[in-house]
Amino acid sequence: MLFRIIKFIAALGITCVALWRLSTPQVLPDKNLPPLGRFFNPFSGFWKNAEPLRERLNLADALPGLKGKVEVVFDDLMIPHIFAENLEDASMVQGYLTARDRLWQMDLTVRKSSGRLSEVLGERTLNTDRMTRRRGMVMAAQNNLVAWRKSPESMKQLEAYTAGVNAWIAQLKPADYPIEFKLLNYKPEKWSVMKTSFVLEGMADMLCSGEDDLESTNTLEAFGRAAFDSIYPLWNPRQKPIIPDTGQWVGMRTLPVPASATVVHPGDVGFQMHQSTRQNDFFEIPDPENAIERYRVGSNNWAVSGKRTLSGQPILANDPHLSLNLPSIWYQVQIHTPQQNAYGVSLPGVPGIIIGFNQYIAWGVTNVGMDVSDWYQIRWKDDNRTQYVLDRETPTVRIELEKIGVLGKPDFLDTVRYTVFGPIVYDFDKKHPLRDCALRWASHDGPDVNPMEVLPMLSQATSYEDYRQAINGHDVPGQNIVIASRSGDIGITVQGRFPVRAPEQGRFIQDGARWENNWHNYIPNDQIPAMKNPGRGFVFSANQHSTPPTYPYFYLGDFEDYRSRRIYNRLENMQKATLDSMKTMQLDNFSQRAADALPLMLKMLNRNELDADGQTIVRELQSWNYRYEAALTAPTRYNVWFDSLYTQTWDEMKALQAQKISVLTPEPWRLIEMLETDTLNRFFDVTATTTVRENARQVVNSSFKAMQQYFRNDPTKSTKWGEFRGLTIGHLARIPAFSRTGLITGGHRSAPNALSNSHGPSWRMIVQLGDSLQAIGVYPGGQSGNPGSKYYDNMVDKWVNGEYYDLLFMRRADETSPRIAKRHIFIGK
Repeated sequence: MLFRIIKFIAALGITCVALWRLSTPQVLPDKNLPPLGRFFNPFSGFWKNAEPLRERLNLADALPGLKGKVEVVFDDLMIPHIFAENLEDASMVQGYLTARDRLWQMDLTVRKSSGRLSEVLGERTLNTDRMTRRRGMVMAAQNNLVAWRKSPESMKQLEAYTAGVNAWIAQLKPADYPIEFKLLNYKPEKWSVMKTSFVLEGMADMLCSGEDDLESTNTLEAFGRAAFDSIYPLWNPRQKPIIPDTGQWVGMRTLPVPASATVVHPGDVGFQMHQSTRQNDFFEIPDPENAIERYRVGSNNWAVSGKRTLSGQPILANDPHLSLNLPSIWYQVQIHTPQQNAYGVSLPGVPGIIIGFNQYIAWGVTNVGMDVSDWYQIRWKDDNRTQYVLDRETPTVRIELEKIGVLGKPDFLDTVRYTVFGPIVYDFDKKHPLRDCALRWASHDGPDVNPMEVLPMLSQATSYEDYRQAINGHDVPGQNIVIASRSGDIGITVQGRFPVRAPEQGRFIQDGARWENNWHNYIPNDQIPAMKNPGRGFVFSANQHSTPPTYPYFYLGDFEDYRSRRIYNRLENMQKATLDSMKTMQLDNFSQRAADALPLMLKMLNRNELDADGQTIVRELQSWNYRYEAALTAPTRYNVWFDSLYTQTWDEMKALQAQKISVLTPEPWRLIEMLETDTLNRFFDVTATTTVRENARQVVNSSFKAMQQYFRNDPTKSTKWGEFRGLTIGHLARIPAFSRTGLITGGHRSAPNALSNSHGPSWRMIVQLGDSLQAIGVYPGGQSGNPGSKYYDNMVDKWVNGEYYDLLFMRRADETSPRIAKRHIFIGK
C-alpha cells in the first residue's frame, strides 16, 4: 500500500510538472516557445487556423456606430467591394474587414515602428526597439496626430476605421486569434488612431530615412576633394530625369538660403574618419544579388496619352517595388459612396486607397528618393552633455525617458536627449562615430496640411485639377504621383516636403553649432517639379533624378540610373499601345546597365589567354540580349563578372570597410563611364600589388578569371539565372513554413522588372480609362493573412508567371457577375 501511495504521489508530481510546462511559455536561448499544451489544443490551438477564416467566423451583421446600411460584395479573390451611404461607414467596414484578414500584420507593423517588438519577442529585439525610439519615430507619429486633429472630417474617418478594427477584435475568442498570436503567446490589442500614424511612419522610415552623411564625410577625408568629385558626381548625364528642363524654371523666385550659411566640410570642424558598426557594402565577390549596390526601393510608373494608344484613351501603369512578404504589404479593396467609387490597394491599418482608380482618373506612385535626413555635430558646453553651443547661446537639451517592455525581463529604461535639430541617437555608445550628432529628419515635423485628406480627395477626383488639389497635402515620404484622366490629361508631380538647401548642404555631417546650417524652409508646392500633357505623349518615373541640374533648388539623394533609360526608350518608340503593351514593359527583363557595360568588358578581354571554358563563356555572352531571363546562364556569368570587376576596382573602399570605416560605394554607372573614357584611372590599380600599376584592361581580365574560378569551386551550383538568384517571399516573422521559397523568376534591379531575391513588384496595376474602363492587376500574395486559408498566397503563382487578374470594378451593389462569391450586409446597432 505504501509503495502504491508513493507511486501515485510521484505520478501526480510528474503530471503536475508536465501540465505546468505545457501551460507555461518556454524561454530558450534564441527563441521563445508558446505554451505547448495551449498551442496544440485541438479546440483552441493552431488546428483552428487550418480552416479558412471566413468559414470559422461569421461576419457580424450589426456594427456599433454605423449610420446606415453597408453592403459588401466579395469577389472570387475574396476582395471586398464596399457600398456605403457615407465615407465614415465605408471606413468602419474597411477597418473591420482589414482586421479580419490582416490583424497580426497590422499589430506587427505598429510594434516595429513604435519600438514595441520586445514586448512579445524578448530581449533579442531590444536594440531594434531602442533605435526606433531614439530616431524619433514616436515623436513623428505624435506630431502627425496633432495635425490630423485639426481636420474634424479626417478624424471622423480615422475614428470610424478604428472602431471597425476594434469591432472585429471585440468578437474574437482566444481560439480565433491569428496563428502568429498563438505562436508568440500574446493577444491582440485595441486599435487606435495613433496606431494608424505608426503604420504611416513605418512607411516613411522605409522610403525616406536614407542618408550617407557619415560615409560621404569619411570618403572625402580618405581621398580628398578632387578624387571625391571625380568618383561621386551627383548627376549621371545619360539618365532621363522625371521632369526635363523645358525652360519652365527661368525666372523662378526661389526661397533664399540664409546669407551666412556655409557648407561645412569634414576638415573644417576637425572630423576624422570614423569607424562604424554598419554592415559593409562589399562582400566577397561574386554575390548572387549585386552586393555592391545599396538597396534601392525601386518602383516604376507611367502614363501614356491617347495619341500613343490603340484606343485613343490614356493608359496608366504602376508597379511599386518593395520588400516581398506574406502577408502582402497591400490589401485590395473597392470603396463606393455617393461621393466616390474607387478601387485599388490600401495599407493594412490605414483607411482609404493608396494606389488605384475610379471611373474618371487613375493614379500611381513611386519613391522620390531625395535625402531628407541630416546629421549635425553637436558641441557640448561641458561633460554633463545637457547644454550645447548654438551660435552665442547654450540651450538645454530636452530629456525624454523611453520605457521599453521586454518579455520575461524588467522594463528597459532609456534616456534620449533632444536638440533643436532632433534627437541625439547614438550618445549611449562612446565608440559610435555619430555619438555627438543630432538627427534632422523631415518626418519629425508635423505636417502643415492634413495628409489624411489626400486619399479620399484622390478617390473622389474627376480631373487633373482635382488631382493637384488633392496631393498638395502629401508630405512624407516624397512620392512621384502620376495621373491619367478620362478626359485625356496625363501628368506627374514630384510631391513631398523637401528642404531648401545651400549647395551641397546635407551631403556631409554639418556643424550643429550654427543655426544657419539648419533647414529654414521647404520647397513650396508651386515650385516642386511637375509636368502636364507633354508633347512627347507620356510621363514616367523609375526613381531617377527628379530634374536635371538646371532646377534652381539643390537636392541630393539615392537615384536610379538605368531603368529610367529603358522605360523612356520604350515609351518613346511606342505607338498604338494596349494593356498588353504595358504588361511587356512591367515584365521587361532587359538591363540597360548590362547593355552599356558588357560590350566594353568584352572589348578589353584578352581572349588569346582564355581556356576552352572561357572561350565558351565569351561566345555565350556575345550572343546575350541583355535580358535577365530565368532560364539563361549568360546573365549569371555577366553578373558575377561585373561584381568581381567592381570590387577589384574599388578595393580602396573595401580596405577601409574592412577596418569598419564606413565609406561610399561608387555608383555602377561611374565605373562603366571609366571603362569607356578613363581606362588609366588610378582606382583601377589594385592596392594589394606593389610592383605593377593595373589599368582597366588588366582588371577586366583578372575579374573574368575570378568569375570562372567561382563556378569551378562549386560545379554543382546552377548557373541558370532564376535558380542562381532565387526568390523568396518570406513570412513577416520569417517562419519558413509560412513562406514561399525557391521561386524561379527573371528580372534584375537594373531592369524594369526590378526583382532581387527578396524585393520586387509588390503590386502590378494597369488601367485604361474611357467609357469602357479596363483594369488589370496582381500582387504576390493574397487577401488573407491566415496561412491556413487558400486566399493566403493564391495570387503568387500568377504573379511569378507574369499573369494578371481582371480587376472587378463594380458600379452597383446589385450587379450580377460569375465572379461574385459572397454578399454581406452590415447595419448599425
